[in-house]
Amino acid sequence: MIIVMGTPGAGKSTVLGEASKDRKEWTVVNYGDLMVDIAKEKKLVSSRDELRKLSVANQRTIQAAVGDKLSKMGGKVILDTHCSINTPQGYYPGLPNSLLAKLRVDALVLVNAPLEDILGRRKSDTARVRDAQVREELAEHIRINEAMLAAYSVLSGAPVLIIDNANGKLDVAVERLEALLGSFKA
Repeated sequence: MIIVMGTPGAGKSTVLGEASKDRKEWTVVNYGDLMVDIAKEKKLVSSRDELRKLSVANQRTIQAAVGDKLSKMGGKVILDTHCSINTPQGYYPGLPNSLLAKLRVDALVLVNAPLEDILGRRKSDTARVRDAQVREELAEHIRINEAMLAAYSVLSGAPVLIIDNANGKLDVAVERLEALLGSFKA
């Protein structure tokens, strides 16, 4: 399993979508979609953007159920997720150790972008309801993601790849992820 993460607005899903579109041997699974499905079944949320406002206890319960589903998946899987979630209680790990322990992680990827690029992308994205973050808060979120990424690597034993997705450089970011995907043989 390859886990691809990023700060909201860094372009993680765009880079992943482009890099995986011609790679049918890989199954892309969106962690948030799995969480939403379980949370809706439990009648805890009605939309994806409500997930981060759930109590930590509810998030842990949902993450445990997602971990069980992911651990049963075979083949080449790319998990599309967030490194950390900015909750009212503070930053919560997107991949707590209880989840990582259930998975066989081959690589961890963090898609990042310059602060101004992320802020601009968030401002123009009308499809999502995001909490407003000023420049300093976003910089903090990026630092937290980098720290958590290092911890995930230590806990899983998987190598780390950081991909920069600056405006106008999507092709470079996609090429880096494609090279990683291509390095895993059947």
